[in-house]
Amino acid sequence: MRPEYTWRLRERELKLGERTVIMGVLNVTPDSFSEAGLHFSPPAAVEHGLRLLEEGADILDIGGESTRPGAKVGDKGVSAEEELRRILPVIGQVLHHQRDAVISVDTYKASVARAACQAGAQIVNDISGGRWDRAMPAAMAELKCGVVLMHTRGRPDEWRNLPRLGGNELLALIKRELCACAESAMSAGVERARMVLDPGFGFGKNFGENFALLARFGELHSLGFPLLAGTSRKSFIGRALARQGKDLAPTERLFGSVATATAAILAGAHIVRAHDVRPTVEAARVADEILRSGN
Repeated sequence: MRPEYTWRLRERELKLGERTVIMGVLNVTPDSFSEAGLHFSPPAAVEHGLRLLEEGADILDIGGESTRPGAKVGDKGVSAEEELRRILPVIGQVLHHQRDAVISVDTYKASVARAACQAGAQIVNDISGGRWDRAMPAAMAELKCGVVLMHTRGRPDEWRNLPRLGGNELLALIKRELCACAESAMSAGVERARMVLDPGFGFGKNFGENFALLARFGELHSLGFPLLAGTSRKSFIGRALARQGKDLAPTERLFGSVATATAAILAGAHIVRAHDVRPTVEAARVADEILRSGN
């Protein structure tokens, strides 16, 4: 159910498929949907990042701009200069304390990707799939880094007004647009072995669409790339677990997040992105044993 790949990063390689790789989330922002600035200061961010690595994160995904629903991005969002001011000290200090840490930078800006990789990041995780900054595909090729291309339907301030899609229509759209992103990246010189695809749970998908995507996640293997699933603390989980008509807050979505991560792994996800690393690591170990037993 889960093909194996060797993911080529900037200075090393990761085996994908033998076991689930855990990507820990570190938001260095004052307004993230999940943590509301809890780790915004560099000392707090570094402390939390090192804790996630200690808990078993294989990759630390560091982002300096919130892309929560309703957020302004692009020219109306956080500037590249501000984004770098937030993340570069954190990247430097994490690598100072743990030299072998695998750092991913969560950005859609080519200039930020370049500076972060020069500071030691191994992976560029672009939520726009390389589409919001025309310079990004060429930058990825130049950097020879690992690449995550994610599918986003529209921009965060447009999500509430997007027309709903049925399961077949949604899956076809995601496949078609992820293929286009991958082809654009390869045309710019990005090697196929450096790419991972992410269908973008929550990014322009509503409650029902997210569950339909999770139910059919395994069908994305037909694209021929390693797959990442990022369901952690997403709003569709909070709605599914609503109490007395009120969605659970992001910090109360641990068990639902672990459930969706487990479902994704059993459908063949190679990497899962998680805020709560230790519980996700333990769930992944059990899910991996189930996968191995089924071979």
